[in-house]
Formats: sequence, structure tokens, C-alpha cells
Amino acid sequence: MGTTQLEAVSEPKYWHLRTVLSQALDTEFSVGEVLPNERELAARFGVARATLRQALEQLELEGRLQRRRGVGTTVAPPRVGVAVETERPLWPGAPGDAWQPADCTQGAATAAAAAALGVAGDETVHTVRRSLSAHGQIVAAELLHVPARSVPELTAIDVPGGPARARAVLRELQRLTLEGQDRAVELGTARAEDAKDLDRLPGAPVLMVTTRFFAEGRTAAVSVATYRADTCRLTFGAAGDVRIVHDRERQVS
Repeated sequence: MGTTQLEAVSEPKYWHLRTVLSQALDTEFSVGEVLPNERELAARFGVARATLRQALEQLELEGRLQRRRGVGTTVAPPRVGVAVETERPLWPGAPGDAWQPADCTQGAATAAAAAALGVAGDETVHTVRRSLSAHGQIVAAELLHVPARSVPELTAIDVPGGPARARAVLRELQRLTLEGQDRAVELGTARAEDAKDLDRLPGAPVLMVTTRFFAEGRTAAVSVATYRADTCRLTFGAAGDVRIVHDRERQVS
């Protein structure tokens, strides 16, 4: 690799370097290839390593690069297209649903979940944890909040937790007639638990999709799906109604 000196530019040097690096990724590297170390890259472009790190971090946020433990910085594959809107609303766990149930807990609703569900704070809520994978990698994690009133036939005979309990909640939920749903999308940051599931650092940028499911004239369940912003490209069908939410206090967790 030759040496490329950056010309004087009015924009921040790291941003210009990010553009130059992006072009290099398109012409000199292939998906999965490991980049040279920081010392080599800084020497090639004639910049300080701090400037180089800023540019690399920006490209990682954009999904162009991936930091892999024990491997280094590699060229990321194209973003995974994830459909979050269908022509016909379906219950979570319905046939064709690619999400995999991992666990289920129950207890009093959190303040945010109670507000979204329209239930009292002391009402029992089942929280199903699920994940979505693509190309062998988890790209999204979900918390599905289901109030006890939506699944009245669910009994304690089933195992108290784990995938089996999660599937039982989903099965009972599908006994209701789904009357509709709405979705809201916002940019957020990964909580510690979600970050672990998604193999990201806490605070990493994520896409939050909150879905409310309606049955019997009320909110029957609320889903909060956290997508990796660096690997996912959310797609919506013609019927998709996307709302941009700025009020962080309304996020359900």
C-alpha cells in the first residue's frame, strides 16, 4: 500500500479521512478482510492516530466496518434488510415469524410498560424476550410485554420461564382477534442487557421499533425491538405508517 497524504480541506480532517477510507473500502478491500493496524493506516494517510480513530469510529457507526475481538477491524457486509411492516398485521409468534423466543419472566409492570399498555402499575405482566438472527448473527433483540388480562387461560402448569414459557404466552396471545397495530421508530442507545445480546458495547447506537397490538378495543401487547444500527436497514411496506418519536421518556423498557 502506498502513502496518501490528505490535502488541506475546510471540513474536519477526520471527516475527510472517513470519505477517503470509504472509497478505499470500495476499491481495495473485500467483505471480511482485516484492515492494516492503526499505525500503518495513520502513516499511509499522514494523520494522527486520534484522527484515524475518529474516522474509523464513524465508519463503524455507518456499518462499513466491524470491530471483532481477537481479529481486528474488518470490512462489514452490506446491511441486512429487515422488514418491520407487513400488509396484514400478525401476532408475534404467528407462522412465518422469524423471531426466536429465549425467555419469559412475569411481575409487576414497569412504569413505562404500564403506561404503554394502559394497565395499573401493580398488574402482572409477562415479558417475553426474543431475538432475530441473519447470516448467523443476532441483529435484533425484543422485549414483548403482555398483560395477564390478555392471556387469562395461561396457567402456572407450564414451566415458569425459558423458551417453553415464552412460547406458551405467544400461543395464548394468538387466541385473541388482532384488530390492528401501530409502530413508532426512533434512534436510541443500547442498554447493557441488549448490548450483550447484540454483541455491542453499552451505549452503541441502535434503532428502536415499538409496536402496540390491539384486541378487544384495548392494547393487548407492546413490543420493543432493538436493532443493530450498524448492520440493519429497516424496510416498510406500502401500508407502513412511520412516526418519528423524540420524547425519550415514552420509550418502554
